[in-house]
Amino acid sequence: MARKSWHVNRRTFLRGTGVSLGLPWLECMPSVAKETSETPAVTPSRLCALYFGFGVSLPKEDSEEKQWRWFPNGEGREYELTETLMPLQRHRQQMTILGGLSHPNGRKMGAHDTGDTFLTGAFLNNKMLRNTVSLDQVAAYSSPAQTRFSSLVMSTDGGVGEPTRSSTLSYDGQGRPIPALNQPKQIFDRFFGGGDSDSIAQGRRLKSASSMLDQVLEDSRDLRRQLGVQDQEKLDEYLASVRQIEQSVERSQRWLEVPRPELTDEERDLLDLDADDEAPLMYMRTMYDLIYLAYRTDSTRVATYQITNMADCSSLAAKFPQLEGFKDSLHSLAHGWNKPGGSESLGKWDRFMAEQLSYFLDRLSTTPEGDGTLLDRTLVLYGSSNSVTHNNTNYPLVLAGGSKLGLDHGRFLKFDAKIPMANLFVTMLSQMGIPCDQFADSTGPLSELVV
Repeated sequence: MARKSWHVNRRTFLRGTGVSLGLPWLECMPSVAKETSETPAVTPSRLCALYFGFGVSLPKEDSEEKQWRWFPNGEGREYELTETLMPLQRHRQQMTILGGLSHPNGRKMGAHDTGDTFLTGAFLNNKMLRNTVSLDQVAAYSSPAQTRFSSLVMSTDGGVGEPTRSSTLSYDGQGRPIPALNQPKQIFDRFFGGGDSDSIAQGRRLKSASSMLDQVLEDSRDLRRQLGVQDQEKLDEYLASVRQIEQSVERSQRWLEVPRPELTDEERDLLDLDADDEAPLMYMRTMYDLIYLAYRTDSTRVATYQITNMADCSSLAAKFPQLEGFKDSLHSLAHGWNKPGGSESLGKWDRFMAEQLSYFLDRLSTTPEGDGTLLDRTLVLYGSSNSVTHNNTNYPLVLAGGSKLGLDHGRFLKFDAKIPMANLFVTMLSQMGIPCDQFADSTGPLSELVV
């Protein structure tokens, strides 16, 4: 068969796509503003998302174990914390507990399949494995040149895991999982380490990457002239992705000449970089400390930390409760919440988790920044995509911080079960100054949260 002019050798095309797949622009992604040396400094807004799997203890309100119920008693400003969230009492005026919210798509998914979509609101099953952009990455795309790192993605297990048992909360604009970091020393070295030899090596890598991108862009321009209209549109989408990588390389080259932030002796001493998943309390606190230091030094303004996920035996975090003296694994604790004594056992684990969250909020709320503290302009979302295990409604959620961003805290708010959790995301982005009229299946903002 004669080769026609519009036929393209498969290897020629793969030579380009080997750099990156296309990245379509989404309505919820604001355009990148021009950065100039004359741009006035402003106190930044920040976002942190924290996730745990398998839900919480929710005995009935008239149960003998009702003090271990995760959600408070009462509602509004007069609510009363149970034993479970009592460690957060000192942050009462800096947080709101949310009930009733969930992702409509999550309600249609398998019992343990919703961790992947906690920050996206997408629908996934065994046949549909393409996710969508996550909340944190929308925030990261809004100011890509203002910090050394666009975001910090962490989890206990690291990497991306497997579909519906993901070990990352973060997904890029095409719904691809962003690998999570899980080794404290690796995270520290990336954000705060690096001497002259490292800088030289990084400069060489960036120069090589820049040369490769130049070649790919040139090859793609030649290729475009051989394609039909539809294929040209697909290639244009691909080229847009390559240009984003090109901009990222240029940004990294600019930051290469900026010294890494200096930490105080006290800040260095608080880190236990040898902490690992065999010591959950120290490990969690070290991961929280790394987020705190990344914010304090303005190395990034967006962070996610998947503390535990929806996997059971394959997850490093599955053994956390046993390592802290509980008799069961996390999966077993979650499944036994409604058995005799089960609510108390899981409730005490929930309390342990709340203690670590309170530790993190302590760090942020005691660090001055501008006319307030780090917490005043940081939105911290903490929660799970199950209420109790196998129930994908009524997510247990805490939203803390952001008092300087216009949030009205100090309440337990119960929302109608029909309200999508994406409404919360629209509100969070808007209060951060990121225009967003629509996210996933949102129907509007949660006006109840705003002053």
